[in-house]
Amino acid sequence: MAEYINIRGQSIEVLASDPANPTVGQIWYNSTSNTLKGGNVTTAGAWATGGNLSIARYALKGAGTQTAGLAFGGATYPPTIFQSATEEYNGSAWTAGGNLGTARANLGNAGTQTAALAFAGTPPPTGVNNTEEYDGAAWTAGGNLGTTRSQQAGAGIQTAALSAGGQATVPLGGPVTGATEEYDGSTWTAGGTMATARRSLGGCGIQTAALAFGGSNDTINVGATEEYDGSTWTAGGSLNVVRQQPSGAGTQTAALAFTGLIPPFTGTTELYDGTSWTTSPASLNTARYEIAGAGTQSAALAAGGYTTTQVASTEEWTGPGAPLVETITAS
Repeated sequence: MAEYINIRGQSIEVLASDPANPTVGQIWYNSTSNTLKGGNVTTAGAWATGGNLSIARYALKGAGTQTAGLAFGGATYPPTIFQSATEEYNGSAWTAGGNLGTARANLGNAGTQTAALAFAGTPPPTGVNNTEEYDGAAWTAGGNLGTTRSQQAGAGIQTAALSAGGQATVPLGGPVTGATEEYDGSTWTAGGTMATARRSLGGCGIQTAALAFGGSNDTINVGATEEYDGSTWTAGGSLNVVRQQPSGAGTQTAALAFTGLIPPFTGTTELYDGTSWTTSPASLNTARYEIAGAGTQSAALAAGGYTTTQVASTEEWTGPGAPLVETITAS
C-alpha cells in the first residue's frame, strides 16, 4: 500500500523567522516576509560587504574571528601618519578599542579579539621590536623580539605565537630574512629558518602548525608556501597567483589567502588543503593589499587596505559548503 507522504508529499512548515541552522533540502514558509524558502549550501564561496572601519588605513593587522574581530595599527597617507587605533568587530560594525602604546604599521599579529598580540613593525627611523598584548580593553607591554623587523608573517595565539620572515629595520630597508621567532607569553626565542627569505608574506595557523606563503625576496615576488611543525619549515604547494602582501586566515591544512600586490593589486582568493592551493572563482569586491585579515577558511574577515588610497571597507567571506538560506521563486 502506498504511504500517505508519497501520495500527498511533505508538509511545509510555517515559521515567523528563518531557522538558525537549516538543513539542505529543508523547506519552510516565512510568514513575516511572506516568502517560501529553503536550506542549501554555498558552492563556490563568496565575499559580502560588512561594516566600514572608523579609520580608513593600510598596513594594519587583524586578529580573531569574523564575528569577533580586531583591527589595529596601520598608516594613513598623505602625509604618512602611523596609527595606534584599535577597532573591534561584532559581525556587523566596528567600535573603538584601546590604543596601541606604539603607533606602527607593517606589524606582526596573532591571537583573538580579547587576547591579541602586536609586535615589531615600523615607524621610522629604525622600526621597533617591542610586543604588546591586548586583553579586550587595553594593550600592555610584552617581551621584545630578538630582531627588529617589519612586514613579517604572524601566527598563533597570545601565549604561543610565531613571527616569520620580514625585513630588517635597522636601518629601514634592510635585508629580508627567513628567521623565525617563537613567543611563549613573555619571551621570544629563535625557531627554524624558512628556506625562502622574504618580506610582505602572509601567515596563519598555530605556533606548532603554521603556514607562510607569498611575499617578496626584495627582487621579485614569490609564490612559495612553507609549513612549520614547531621547529622546522618544509615546502608546501605554491600559490597560483604569485603576490606580495597577501592576507591569510585559517589553519595549516585549511587556509585562505586573499588580496595582495602582483602588481596591480588583486582580490584573488585561494584555498589551501594542506597540499595545494585552489583558486576560488570569487574575488573580493574591492581588490586591495596591505589589509587586516582574520577568521577561518570558511568564515574570514578582510578590512582596510590600499588601492589608489587607503580604504575603510570590510568584506566577509563565506566558504564553500557553508549553510545558505535561499528564497524560492517561480522559474
